[in-house]
Amino acid sequence: METFVLPLSHDEVVYGKGSMIRKMPGDNWRKFANLRLLYGYMFGHPGKKLLFMGNDFGQWSEWNHDSSLEWNLLDNPEHKTLHRWVRDLNTILRGEPALYEADSESAGFEWIDCNDVARSVLSFLRRGRDPHEMLLFVCNFTPVPRHNYRVGAPCGGYWKEVLNGDAPLYGGSGQGNMGGVEASPLPVHGRPWSLNITAPPLAVVVFKPGTGLIS
Repeated sequence: METFVLPLSHDEVVYGKGSMIRKMPGDNWRKFANLRLLYGYMFGHPGKKLLFMGNDFGQWSEWNHDSSLEWNLLDNPEHKTLHRWVRDLNTILRGEPALYEADSESAGFEWIDCNDVARSVLSFLRRGRDPHEMLLFVCNFTPVPRHNYRVGAPCGGYWKEVLNGDAPLYGGSGQGNMGGVEASPLPVHGRPWSLNITAPPLAVVVFKPGTGLIS
């Protein structure tokens, strides 16, 4: 058993390193989408999370102990929606046993697919101690939406889309899965079932199986 802290800390945003948002490539839309993707991937992985002040709303300037944070940026929709994304990541982190119960155990994390280099999509499962408590994360690291993307699943039934980093309320383009998808008995990635999904551009989508599981 090992315990981890996943920090984006003070050291990342001082001494000429620049702020987190300025480290992101592309135009403003891509910068914010990339940062949402980074935070979603971070919150999906095992380990306790540490975000230094200002990272949560995308402060442009490096942190400076002699001045206040740029709270005025929250009047800007791009920063306000990023802040909402971090708030909702924290909400799901607290509310889903799959994200904390087995945080320090190997049983709490399973790769679905970490080999799709052609499309730069990663997928993995987080599990709680109850075998029915699980979340499926799909991360698209390109600005190209992946339609009809099939990802393996451990059980059938309806999988609800509980979080989508490309949703308009987070500043995204609005691509997604209409609230969820029904699993098909088509084995993929070594799993007996699979989901045919849209993996939105530069975004994390999170699915949770419903109560009517089919194993």
